[in-house]
Amino acid sequence: MKLLVTGGAGYIGAVVAAKLLAAGHQVTVLDDLSTGHADAVPAGAVFVHGTVRDDAKQVLGDGDIDAVLHFAAHSLVGESVANPAKYWSNNLGGTLALIEEMHRAGTRKIVFSSTAAVYGDPERVPITESDPTRPTSPYGASKLAVDTALTEYSRVHGIGGVSLRYFNVAGAYRCADGSWLGERHRPETHLIPNVLGQGGDHLSVRINGTDYPTPDGTCVRDYIHVSDLADAHLLALGACEPGGHRIYNLGNGAGFSVREVIDVCREVTGREILAETGPRRAGDPAVLVASSARIQAELGWEAARDLRDMVADAWQFVQVRAAR
Repeated sequence: MKLLVTGGAGYIGAVVAAKLLAAGHQVTVLDDLSTGHADAVPAGAVFVHGTVRDDAKQVLGDGDIDAVLHFAAHSLVGESVANPAKYWSNNLGGTLALIEEMHRAGTRKIVFSSTAAVYGDPERVPITESDPTRPTSPYGASKLAVDTALTEYSRVHGIGGVSLRYFNVAGAYRCADGSWLGERHRPETHLIPNVLGQGGDHLSVRINGTDYPTPDGTCVRDYIHVSDLADAHLLALGACEPGGHRIYNLGNGAGFSVREVIDVCREVTGREILAETGPRRAGDPAVLVASSARIQAELGWEAARDLRDMVADAWQFVQVRAAR
C-alpha cells in the first residue's frame, strides 16, 4: 500500500513508519519538524517537509495515497492550558483540513493517534472505551473532538477510521539497519527518559506528589512499549473499513507507580538515581490504567513487552545518542 504518515519524524510516528516499510509498504512522511527530527525519518521513506494544513493536498494528490496514519499534533498538556488556541487550531483544525483533502482525493482510510487524556480523571480503572470522556485539558479535548469528527466523516462521507487511545508510551526501537529510534522531546515531559537523562553516571528525577491514594503514595500509570504500539497501528490499518469508525485503548493493563518505575531504572542502569520529591502537579489523576480487551478480542493485539524491556531499550537509545 501507498501510505502517508503525518508526524513521521516524531517519536511514535517514526517507529510506525519504520515498521510499515519493513512490512513492504511505500511510505511518505509529512512533518514540519517543529518537534520531530529529520534524521528520525527511516531510510526508504519519502520525506516532505510541511504541514497537514498546507501540504496534504500536494501529498495526497488525486488518489495517490491508499491510507493515512496521522500523528501530527501538539501534545503538551500544560502548554495546551496556557495556549488553547494553538491546540484547537493545529490538532482539530489541521486534522479537519487533512480529512477534507482525503475526501477530495478519494483516500478513505485513516488511523488516528488519539490519547487517554480524553478520559480525564476516570471514575474507575481499568478504563474501557465506553467509559465517560471528560478531558481536563485543551489537548485532550482537541483529540476527543477529532474522534467525534471521524465518526461523522465515516457516516457522511464513508471514511474508514480507527482511533487508538494511548496511555504512557516508552522504550525505543532498533531498526533493521541497526539504528535506534527513541524519545527526543523538547522539552521532555515523560518519566522514563527524564529518569535516564543523558546517559551519564549521575541520574536524578523529581517525583511530583507522594500523597496519592496508592500503595506508595505516587501516581500509577499504564506503560506500553513503542514497538507494541506500532504493531497495533499495523493491525488497525487492516481494520479500517469505509463507513466505520472504531476506537481502541492501548495499554498493558497493569499499572506501575512512579517509584516502581524509578526502581526498574536503577536495576537496568546499575546506577544510583536520586529521587527528589515535590508537590503534586495540578490535574494529575492518581491512577490511569487501560483495558485493552476490545482490541485484543477484535484484532488480536496484545502487549508483548514489559516495563523492564521498555527501560532497557530506552537506556540503550540514550547510550547510543550519548556516544555520538
